[in-house]
Amino acid sequence: MTSLAKIAVLYDREAVSTLHRFGLNAFGHYAGEVLAHAGMSYAAYEDIAEATASDCDVLLVAAAAEDRQTVDYLTAYMERGGLVFNCAGLNALGVKLGYGKAAELSAGYAGDAGAAGSDVPLRFLRAVPWQPVRDDRTLPIAEKGVITRFSPDGAQAGAALQSFPVGAGKLYRWSVDIWDTIVRMQQGKGPVLEDGEPAPDGTGAVNDDILKADDQAAMDWDLDRRTTETGMLYFAHPYADLWREAFLGSLLEAIVATGKTLPFVGPYPDGITHVFMMSHDSDINRDEHALQTLELMKELDMRTTWCMLEPGYGKPIYDLVKAAGHELAFHYNGLQAQQGVWSEEAFARQLQWLKEAAGLTEVTSNKNHYTRFEGWGELFEWCERHGIAADQTRGPSKKGNVGFLFGTCHPYFPIAWANDGNRMYDVLETSFLTQDLELPTLSDNSVIRPFLEQVKRVGGVAHFLYHQVHIHTREAVRDSIRLLVGEARQLGFEFWTGKKVNDWERYRRTLSATISQDGTLRLEGPSSSHDIVVYIPAVPDATGDCGDGTVELHGIPCHKKVMRI
Repeated sequence: MTSLAKIAVLYDREAVSTLHRFGLNAFGHYAGEVLAHAGMSYAAYEDIAEATASDCDVLLVAAAAEDRQTVDYLTAYMERGGLVFNCAGLNALGVKLGYGKAAELSAGYAGDAGAAGSDVPLRFLRAVPWQPVRDDRTLPIAEKGVITRFSPDGAQAGAALQSFPVGAGKLYRWSVDIWDTIVRMQQGKGPVLEDGEPAPDGTGAVNDDILKADDQAAMDWDLDRRTTETGMLYFAHPYADLWREAFLGSLLEAIVATGKTLPFVGPYPDGITHVFMMSHDSDINRDEHALQTLELMKELDMRTTWCMLEPGYGKPIYDLVKAAGHELAFHYNGLQAQQGVWSEEAFARQLQWLKEAAGLTEVTSNKNHYTRFEGWGELFEWCERHGIAADQTRGPSKKGNVGFLFGTCHPYFPIAWANDGNRMYDVLETSFLTQDLELPTLSDNSVIRPFLEQVKRVGGVAHFLYHQVHIHTREAVRDSIRLLVGEARQLGFEFWTGKKVNDWERYRRTLSATISQDGTLRLEGPSSSHDIVVYIPAVPDATGDCGDGTVELHGIPCHKKVMRI
């Protein structure tokens, strides 16, 4: 009978407090967000003594002090059979194992890192590899993947993942700081305080005297873009999503090797594996633009998200948009060149205008006009305080930076900077891939297929933005949407609005899958009409056979169960 593995995450309060005292980030907190998005239940601890004394089988050390106490607690825990996972830390423990820090890498690539079905070297933003420091090492360590400096073909700097047996347990240590890499890819290298670095070839002039989300993008203009058959440049890989897969795959592989398993809730209701979303920004605000868009959406049988910029449309338009099943959302204007102001007061006033103009009691989604963005977390704080549950601001503003500019196509909850305690914001972010294909100043339709195929590959949300004004004035844009929708349906995408993405993601995170002592799978949480998918990683028998009817997730064979609450 296969039993349940219990996971705990350690975010040691004293270690975190020390970092915050010096103004340093503790992005290890994001380990919990990765598990939660993966549908995996876990216990959280802020004290290493409590964590290692618990009945958890796996301890994710997201933040811990580099001292003798940490070494002693973790060593005793592993000697009893516990598994410890860590990313780019635990250097004091490394010394005990005969390994020490090599030179830290600020950026590079990891080959064969373990993202299921991907042979792409994965970009990282920080790594701390280990190297042997004693000749008397007797531990039979295992290594996976290799990290290189600066570029995929750069000098090798060590293994991506190392595992060390310690007593009856094991240490699994990633050289790459996966949490820091995911966070800074998704949210930027740092706060947006000035214009970003433009593309050397002139295709991404982000230095336009407008502070925007893409001014702190963490991708490399030369190494991370690919070219379509028509010459369109695009960021090709959802690195943050692939790092999630690599980590979760290593975690599940280690668990099933012990003879236990970890059931997790699937990303969508049964029958859905990837989602398509389209949004529109009203910008010029002419009713005829809205009417043309409504006509096209009716033709294509689509429901989309309409982000409204003040002064908006006439009231009859809002009634038509709602009657057609579309989502009315907010398009906050902080663009000074168009009479916008970057302030919470302006955000709140414009939001109240939308509610009154469109007859809304609540608004779920926002996308900032021109992807306007400043600082790190002000926008998310404003959303929290004024009832906006979901944001879609993070996307490209230029022809040459379309695609997976922020490394992800999955909805996620962002994390605060050190000055706000690295807390999690209660705002779901869903970035977009591109806007208005077939405009002379933007990309053409050749990016559609590679975008959709990558999103399908990682089971994410393919979010495309088209403005109503261009839908009205350009037949090429209307035909682009027709082509895009046809391709998405051919690839099996389910069509959702931003509100539906938000509502589902929040609901599924209230669910918990467990295995009782008698081996019964249980699903707990609020009831719904959805068919919920639960995956149970398969534990191989003595011959290595996982049995019939398994599907692969995170590179691990899993049994699929469909359940109702």
